[in-house]
Amino acid sequence: MKTLHSSLVPFVLMGVSLTIASGVITWHTGDAVTGGLGVLGVSVTMLRMLGVLSFRRRMAGEQPLTKDEILRLRRPCAIATLSVSLVLGLLAARSLQLGDPTCSTLAFSFGFGFGASLIARLALLPQLAVAALCVLGLPAITVALMQQDLPHLGLALVMIIFIVTGFELLRLSYRSSIGQIHLKEQYERLSRMDPMTGVHNRSALASDLPALIADRSRPMVAIYAIDLDHFKAANDRFGHPVGDALLKQVASRLTSLLGSGGLVVRMGGDEFILVDTSLLSRDAARSLAQRIVDVVAAPYYIDGHDVVIGVSVGAALSEGQTSSADVLLSRADRALYQAKAARGGFVLADAQGREEAERPSSWHARASTDTLFLAASAA
Repeated sequence: MKTLHSSLVPFVLMGVSLTIASGVITWHTGDAVTGGLGVLGVSVTMLRMLGVLSFRRRMAGEQPLTKDEILRLRRPCAIATLSVSLVLGLLAARSLQLGDPTCSTLAFSFGFGFGASLIARLALLPQLAVAALCVLGLPAITVALMQQDLPHLGLALVMIIFIVTGFELLRLSYRSSIGQIHLKEQYERLSRMDPMTGVHNRSALASDLPALIADRSRPMVAIYAIDLDHFKAANDRFGHPVGDALLKQVASRLTSLLGSGGLVVRMGGDEFILVDTSLLSRDAARSLAQRIVDVVAAPYYIDGHDVVIGVSVGAALSEGQTSSADVLLSRADRALYQAKAARGGFVLADAQGREEAERPSSWHARASTDTLFLAASAA
C-alpha cells in the first residue's frame, strides 16, 4: 500500500507532463478530443494527489490502519491508476489517428515513460501493473493495426514486445522484492530470538511488552521473573553441554505453560521472563506461578544424568492498572529477590506492590536445601 503513496513528486511531474503533452498536441492540431483527454488525465492525477495526502494523515493518526481499511484505500488508488493508463493509451491512439509524427512521438514517449514507472512502482502489485500496462497499450496497438501499413504494423509489434517485456520485468521484480521481504523478516526474527534456547531475547521483550500492557482489551498482564537455583553447580559438575541442554529444556517447559497470548524471554544466563496475557484473575496468576515452580523444578534427564535444580519466581500483575513495562518488570524483580531470599518458591506482587509468598513445591524444596541434590547416573 505504501508503494502507491510513497511520494507526491511522481504525481506532480506526471500532471505537469500530461498538461504539456496534451496542450502542445491540442494547440498544434486543434483537436478537442486530445484537449479533453488531457483535462481528464490531469483531473485524475490531482485526485490521486489528494488520496496520497489523505493516506498520510491516516497513517499519522494514533490508531494504525486495519487490514480492511487498507483494502478500502487500495481500491480507489487502483481505479485512478487504471484511469490514467487508459487516458494515456487513448491519447497515444488519438495521436496516431491525427497522423502528425511530432504529436505521435510526444504522446508515445510519455506513454512509454509512464509504462516504465508502472513496472518500477507496482512491483509488489503485479496484477494491477499488468492490467495498467494492457490498458495503456491496447488502444494504440488497435489503432496501429487498423492502419494496415508496414510502419504502423512495426509500431504495433514494438508496443506488444514492450508490454510482454514489462510482464517479464514485473515477474522478476516481484520475485526479487518478495525475496528481500522474506530475508528482512528472517533477520528480524533472528534478532528477536535467543540462539541457544529458541525463545525470545531481551530485544523482543523491550519491543513487545509495552504494547501488550497498553492493550486495554486485556484484563490482566502477568509478568514472571524466573531464576534457576543452583544452575551454576549443575553446569560445573556435568559440563557446559549439559548446562546448555538444561536451559533448552527449561525454555521448552516454560513455553508449554504459556497461554494463548504472551511470550517467553531468556534474559541471559539462567534468567527467564514469562509474560502471560490470557489470565483473568489473581487466582489464575497464582496458579500459573505454582505451575512454573512445579514444572521447572521437576527432574531432568540429560545425557545419562538425572539433574534436579531449584527455581525462584517473582510475579507482578497489571490487573487493569496503568503501569509501564519498566514498573512491572521492577516489581517482578523485587518479588524474585524476595523469593530467592526465602530459598525458593514464588512471590506474587500486584499493581499496588502487595506481595504474597508461597511455600515451595516438593521438588523445589528438595532442590533448594543447603545441600544441592544432583544425582548422576551412568551414561
